[in-house]
Amino acid sequence: MSRKSLWIFLGCALISLLWKGFIVFTQRVPFNADEAIVALMAKHILQGERPIFFYGQSYMGSLDAYLIAAGFALLGQHIWVIRLVQGLLYLGFLYTLYLLGKDAFDHEKIGLWAVALSAIPVVNMTLYTTITLGGYGEALLIGNLILLSALCLEKSDSGILVWSLGFWMGLGVWCNAITLVYSLPAGLFVLYQWLKRRDLLFLVEKGALTLFGGVVGALPLWIYASQHGFFSLLSDLVGSPTVSEPYPWIVRVGFHLSWLLLIALPAALGFRPPWSVEWLVPAFIPLALVAWLAVFLWVYRQLSQPSAHRPRWWLITGVGWTLIFAYLFTQFSKDPTGRYFLPMSVPLVLGAAHFFEKAPLPKWARVTVFVSLLVYFFAGNLACALENPPGFTSQLDASTRINRKHDAELIRFLTEQGETRGYTHYWVAYPLAFESDETLIFIPSLPYHLNLSYTPRDNRYEPYNCLVNESDRVAYITTQQTERLNEIIRQQFTERGVTWKEKLIGDYLVFYNLSEKIVPNQLNIQELAEP
Repeated sequence: MSRKSLWIFLGCALISLLWKGFIVFTQRVPFNADEAIVALMAKHILQGERPIFFYGQSYMGSLDAYLIAAGFALLGQHIWVIRLVQGLLYLGFLYTLYLLGKDAFDHEKIGLWAVALSAIPVVNMTLYTTITLGGYGEALLIGNLILLSALCLEKSDSGILVWSLGFWMGLGVWCNAITLVYSLPAGLFVLYQWLKRRDLLFLVEKGALTLFGGVVGALPLWIYASQHGFFSLLSDLVGSPTVSEPYPWIVRVGFHLSWLLLIALPAALGFRPPWSVEWLVPAFIPLALVAWLAVFLWVYRQLSQPSAHRPRWWLITGVGWTLIFAYLFTQFSKDPTGRYFLPMSVPLVLGAAHFFEKAPLPKWARVTVFVSLLVYFFAGNLACALENPPGFTSQLDASTRINRKHDAELIRFLTEQGETRGYTHYWVAYPLAFESDETLIFIPSLPYHLNLSYTPRDNRYEPYNCLVNESDRVAYITTQQTERLNEIIRQQFTERGVTWKEKLIGDYLVFYNLSEKIVPNQLNIQELAEP
């Protein structure tokens, strides 16, 4: 990297960190339960635990928690440390994105333009690279490393490069299975290069070395399987936690296609935030739409015309094609947030960067397209930052969003009242545990959906259950959005002769000073809920 390029990259990296720092320290990014679980895992790692997966499931590896644990060890156990780790991972993503643009198209400026577009990216990318849900920042970085390894193997058959390709693929499967959308096109790209040699012995040797690297990279998976069995491992990896769709295959694909066009792609292109179906800065959308259309037509031209870079174009865009295929033909398409479309940013921004540098158009036309995307990305981010709450949130269901500015008051009240154990719902339990340094343990045994449906999977950490079960005194914490639940709790307490007090603190409602211990199973919540 030349000195000028280095300064450009460092400038983009600084802009990225400053923007993330602004939205974090001005509390535009609320702390939620998914993030709190990763933080608690990191805390427990420092205490000697060695989790392999996100608590309560056998997928999405704990790599993020180990990195955050290192941050906690150095800087203390603070929420901002969690976000700092995510910011550093994103800098790694930016650097590897620069290398991808440079190596794939033999032009350093293409990598720099891609980084410039990604310094303040679409809102979908900003959100999921600022908070953690357990491994998306690592998945984006590992995905780029998979693609870079494949590109390097086009020029060299070095054993260490072959092994590293398999290693990153294996590590990615453990960390976050979404990295498979990188591994498939990378594997096909490398296989295509090796088959051109027409050497079976070479192919077997390199394939075995790649497989060995994959086994080493996915070592935590094998450890888990040896402890719990392969069935337990595979049941979650293939999507058993998702709800099956009672429709014929062709109807399901039709639904998925409509969701792709109306929900997933708009989030990937920045037209909507992942927590809402409302358009972002509608006045700017036509300009951004024209810019993206120009980029798509340019990429299509590169794919359809013979050139030395054509196989590399198929490698880069293969991430997008694989992602779309998986979205259409698997059950994971039912997630409406847009997080599964994070890898789409790689072909999108590299395509835009290549258009800006190489399209045979007047410079003013290319600059217009590039600036249109830059302005739209920033406008979308700014609009979300100004709309606070919710700010940037991963929670699509508005009933699960909680105003966290009252957390300190809640912790203080519970501590003063001696109410350190009890019951609440998922979005309260784990942030409360982390923010109170685990002095307040309230297990998620209550529903948070408006229809009062509940899944035991919300209860993700068994040691907390033991602490609450052993306590003779419990309290209940609900939120204002679940008024029907509050009515049922009052009704059931009254029918069982239990006396109590109530305290409203912001969005939280605390039922405390109960005359006797009563557990959620005794309240018959689901039976009393309205259909």
